[in-house]
Amino acid sequence: MEQLYTRWGKNLDCHHVLQEYPRPLLQRESYINLNGYWEYAITKAFKRPKRYDGRILVPFSPESVLSGVGRQLMPDEYLWYRTRLSVDFAKMRDGLRLILHFGAVDQACRVYVNGREAARHTGGYLPFSVDITEYCLYAEKRQEDTPEQLEPPELVVAVRDVSDTSYHTRGKQKLKRGGMFYTAQSGIWQTVWMEYVPDCYIEGIETEPVLEYAQGIAHGKVRICVRAGADRPVLLKIKEPALYQEATERLDKERVGIGREKTASADGLKWEAAMENVAVITQAKGMSNQEIEITLPNVRPWTCEEPYLYYVVATMGEDEATSYFALRTFSVEKDGEGIPRICLNGEVQFQNGVLDQGYWPDGLYTAPSDEALIFDITEMKKMGFNMLRKHIKIEPDRWYYHCDRLGMVVWQDMVNGGTYYKHWFVTYAATLFSRKRWLLQDNCLPLLSRAHREGRAEFVREMKETIRLLRGHPSIAAWVIFNEGWGQFHAKKMTQIARACDSTRLIDEASGWFDQSGGDMQSIHHYFFNLKFAPEKTRVTVVSEFGGYSLRIPGHSAYEKLYGYGIHKNLKDLNAAYRERMRKMEEQIADGLCACVYTQLSDVEEEVNGIFTYDREIKKIEKYPSLI
Repeated sequence: MEQLYTRWGKNLDCHHVLQEYPRPLLQRESYINLNGYWEYAITKAFKRPKRYDGRILVPFSPESVLSGVGRQLMPDEYLWYRTRLSVDFAKMRDGLRLILHFGAVDQACRVYVNGREAARHTGGYLPFSVDITEYCLYAEKRQEDTPEQLEPPELVVAVRDVSDTSYHTRGKQKLKRGGMFYTAQSGIWQTVWMEYVPDCYIEGIETEPVLEYAQGIAHGKVRICVRAGADRPVLLKIKEPALYQEATERLDKERVGIGREKTASADGLKWEAAMENVAVITQAKGMSNQEIEITLPNVRPWTCEEPYLYYVVATMGEDEATSYFALRTFSVEKDGEGIPRICLNGEVQFQNGVLDQGYWPDGLYTAPSDEALIFDITEMKKMGFNMLRKHIKIEPDRWYYHCDRLGMVVWQDMVNGGTYYKHWFVTYAATLFSRKRWLLQDNCLPLLSRAHREGRAEFVREMKETIRLLRGHPSIAAWVIFNEGWGQFHAKKMTQIARACDSTRLIDEASGWFDQSGGDMQSIHHYFFNLKFAPEKTRVTVVSEFGGYSLRIPGHSAYEKLYGYGIHKNLKDLNAAYRERMRKMEEQIADGLCACVYTQLSDVEEEVNGIFTYDREIKKIEKYPSLI
C-alpha cells in the first residue's frame, strides 16, 4: 500500500481543522468548534482507561492517516476519547443552555460529562445533540472553589463499531476491504461543536417553498415553521439573497483563522457586522410550531445555472437563527411524445450525473477541508455534469450547502445495512435476472441479508431521520432507497414511508436490480451488456450507474491491485472508451433515457475507475462536449 495525500491533507493546519460553521440550515451568530487534538485509547473491555494511548486529531477516524493514529478498530474493541471543555459557567448560571453537537460517530457511542453519562447514540451517519448544562453545573455545585478556579468539564466519548459483522448501516465499509468495498472507519468523523442558547430556543427552521407558474410568470411563496420547545412569538425576515451569501462566505473565511479557542462574543460581533448591510425584502410574524406563509416578491427560481437562494432570519425572544431555501420543483412530466421525463421547474432536464463515494485517501470518510468538498463539486460542473449521486453515505451538512449554492443536483442514497451479503445472489445472479428482465420479489429476506427484525426497524428509523435531516436542501432531487439489493426488503412499503416523509422529491426504489415496479424510476445499472430498455408509461428510465472504466496511475494509486469494469493501459484508450460510452448514452435520450450516472468521481483504493485519481491530483478523463 502507498499512502496518498490530497493537497489539502498535506497542508492541514492541525490547530484549525474544519472550522467553518457546520450546520448552514440552522445557523447562529456564534459557536465553539471542538475539532482538534483529543486523547484516545483503545481497550478490549468496556472500562474507562486509566491511561490514554496518545493524541487523535478529531474529527478524523483512527483508521485515517490524518488522525495521527492509523489503526483499525475491531468489533471486539472500544475506542475512547477524552478532552476538556472551555465553558462559561456564568452564562449557564444566568439561564443559558449549553448544547453539545456531534456531526456523526460511527457506529454506537456513549457520551460522559464529568463522569456522568449524558447521552447514548446508535447510527454512524446521523448527527445528535445533548444539553450538557446540568452536567457542567453539577461539578460546579460540588466544589467550594470560586468559578475562576474550577477545572474545565471533562468530556469522554466511548465508541464501539462492529462494522460489517452485524446488520447496522455501514455503506461501503468492510473490515476486509477490497474491490468495490473500502477500508472500514470508526469513531468521530464529523465536526464536534457547542453553542449557548436561551432556555427556550429555536430547535429547527422547516421551510416548504411553493413555486407556481401562471401565464409564463413565476409566483412563489414559502411556508415556514420554527420548531421550539414552547409556543412563542416569531419574527421572520427574508434577506436579499446575493448579499447575504457573500457576507456569510466572507465570515466563514475569517473563521478559519480564529481557532477553537475563539470566543462566542467576538464571533457574534463579526456576524452582526457582516449582516448589517443585507437588505430585508419581506417579513412576517407568527408563532413557533405553527406554519407561517410568506408571499415572495421578485420571484427567481433555483436552477443549475442560477442557483438562487433565499435566506431567512428567525427571531424568537432572545434567540435568533438563520436558514435558507430555494424556489424549485422536481417532477415527472410527459414530453410531446408521451415519454415520462425528469423536469426541473416544469422544464425537461436531462440529469447527467456522476457517482460520488465521498472517500479521501488521507481522511477516509472525512474530507480534509471545506475547500476539498468544493473542489469535487466544482470540478464535476466543469466536466459538464449537473448531478451527483451521493453513494450510500451521508455527508456533513456543508457538502449539501455547497451543492445548493453552486447549483449541483443531488440524488441521495440511503445508507445500506443488513448482515453479510451473498454476492453470488446480489451480484451475479441479480445481473442475470436484470438482463432477462425477470421480476424477483424482495420478500426473500435471508437471501437479501435482512432476516433480523431489529435491523429492518433500524433502517426505517434512519431513513426517516435522513429525510428529515436533509429535506431542507433544495439541490436534492431524489431519494435512492436501495442499491443492488444490499439489505433490500419490502421496497414498495419503504417507498410509501419515504413518500409520506417527503412528497416533493423523486424516488429511486431499487437502483440496479430487484426492481419492484415502484417509485418514480426504472433504474438500470449498465456495465457488462448492451443497453436495452423500453420506456414505461409513468416512471422515467435512468441508468443509475454505468461505465467504471479503469486506469491505474503510478504514484497516484493506493494499491497495486486494481478493480474496475474495463481496464485500460493509457489515457488515450481510456478517454476513447469514455467518449464512446457517452455517445451511446446520448443516443438513448431520444428513446426515453432521462438520466445517467457515470462511475465515478474519483478512484477509491483498489477501484481505480475515477475521473480523478484518489488524491485528486490527476484528471484522467476529459469533458464530453454535448450530453446536456
